[in-house]
Amino acid sequence: MQLLPPEKIRVPDWEIDAQPREKLLRKGPAALCATELLAVILNTGTPDNSIMDMARSILALADNDLTRLGNLTVKDLTRIKGMGRAKAAMITAALELGKRKITDHILNQPTIRQGGDAARYIRQQLHGNKQEVFAAIFLNAAGKATKFCILSQGGLTSTTADPRIIIKKALEENAISIILGHNHPSGELRPSKPDKEFTQKIKEGARLLDMNLLDHIIVSEKGYFSFSDEGIL
Repeated sequence: MQLLPPEKIRVPDWEIDAQPREKLLRKGPAALCATELLAVILNTGTPDNSIMDMARSILALADNDLTRLGNLTVKDLTRIKGMGRAKAAMITAALELGKRKITDHILNQPTIRQGGDAARYIRQQLHGNKQEVFAAIFLNAAGKATKFCILSQGGLTSTTADPRIIIKKALEENAISIILGHNHPSGELRPSKPDKEFTQKIKEGARLLDMNLLDHIIVSEKGYFSFSDEGIL
């Protein structure tokens, strides 16, 4: 006699504490793992792919790295079985809210002084990008960050940011200080010769307009490099 495969158990048939949404309502979001949180956002699965399986597939797509998860696009997510554009849009919207929470946190800090104050934020924003991305944080006279801007995106090994655009945006924000940041997808943290030359160019241009370049931070999978901390700014 041929045995039929066991029927998949639907999430609503689980014990109530094992249901992600009910677990969240009873115990709070902190009690849920990342897979369960994604399942709550997804709300429903498909006959061939449960919400928990879909949630696991989303994490696998990001190599179980929550920072990389935040960089997934609708196009990336729709590669998952049963994931339509509507569900993918819900996931990317939720992830964007998480990124903006981090942005608001640093922009609401009283002051930012040196590399360590901004490095974690820049790394969070640029982490996972396969292309080199150049960005800047602009600060007011009180040392408070007022704006974070992506200035350019380049190839696998380099990007070109226009010093005029950086200074122009700094003036538009009435900035007194600037923190530059870019990623090295290769993983190498040490600045290249063009990195050093570009940093000096921005430093000199800012000084002519009574602005201060506080730091230039390079980030990669390995951590970060601060021009200021290394005493080469």
